[in-house]
Amino acid sequence: MIYLDNAATTRPKPPGVAQAVVQAMESYGNSGRGVHDDALAAARAIFGVRQRLAHRFGCSRADHVAFTPNATAALNIALSGLLGPEDHVISTDWEHNSVLRPLYRLEEAGMGVDFLPADSQGRLEYDRLESLLRPNTKVMVCTHASNLTGDQIDLTRISAFAKAHGLILILDASQTAGAYSIDMTGMGVDILCFTGHKSMLGPQGTGGLCVREGIFLRPFLVGGTGVQSFSKSQPEEWPTCLEAGTLNGHGIAGLSAALDYLDEAGCGTLERERQLARRFYDQVKDLPGVQIYGDFSTQERAPIVTLNIGDWDSSQISDELAERFDIATRPGAHCAPRLHRALGTTGQGAVRFSWGWANTQEETDRAAEAVRALALEE
Repeated sequence: MIYLDNAATTRPKPPGVAQAVVQAMESYGNSGRGVHDDALAAARAIFGVRQRLAHRFGCSRADHVAFTPNATAALNIALSGLLGPEDHVISTDWEHNSVLRPLYRLEEAGMGVDFLPADSQGRLEYDRLESLLRPNTKVMVCTHASNLTGDQIDLTRISAFAKAHGLILILDASQTAGAYSIDMTGMGVDILCFTGHKSMLGPQGTGGLCVREGIFLRPFLVGGTGVQSFSKSQPEEWPTCLEAGTLNGHGIAGLSAALDYLDEAGCGTLERERQLARRFYDQVKDLPGVQIYGDFSTQERAPIVTLNIGDWDSSQISDELAERFDIATRPGAHCAPRLHRALGTTGQGAVRFSWGWANTQEETDRAAEAVRALALEE
């Protein structure tokens, strides 16, 4: 199979990741639930990964890195922990449902929400940011790169806007963490939410959030922590305040092995992925009936190419690619309903090709030939 669905989850994982998970399953106890050797081994390993993530993402304190099962959980913790009915939030039309649905639920409880609109080409209308402000605006939440088009947000502009108006900036780095250089302190990001199973190349079931010192979040989940067991309230100390229940120590061990690979590879992996995506784009952009979405005038984008062919339903195209050409892609709405509405693709959906560390030039050319064959049949 030619796997071009890395924006959903990377496959395969680098050497050592699966082995690290197995080794942890065979040796780790439960972190924070005892002082025997196996429990302490798990606790030390998990804290070591916190330190590495804090360093990678420019978070000033390792104990302000809290683990979650995925970016969706991290975003729910951040949004629900900060906001209430008296507040107002600004977001964008690029957002994934992991941002949208928590916002809509808060909106139902009385909170105000406005979205920076995207035009019919998917471009955000940054000039309208100031008009969305209200006296009670508290948070700006946005994705770092669209999971639908691969376009990267103008984070410098967004960060400057948030800082000028005293807003807390939450960044969804689901598509960028691990591949892009991220310094949340230097970039003006207050809360960074990430997942471990995409460009970080780790196991599914891993993720987290990095929180700037001085920000308080109400716990989203409360429960067992291994400390202060007689207290009726969740402990206030970091990161325990946000980590109720047993952590996925086995998955975090795999994430640590993935970080080993990323440390060795540096940013070279992303550049190669971008080159492959550009190579594919150049081969299909002028084919008859092919419509490509996103801004390819810049190199600062995720390695994603999303397209349609004529009037074909996107699921039909993806099925043809899988059954006839053994190519894995992602059709449909990609959990990004607002951007699909802006692009006019709510009925048809779109087919997303996304590259990862293991893809090759040969696979890219075969995918382009498959699109060519389908386009000529349309």
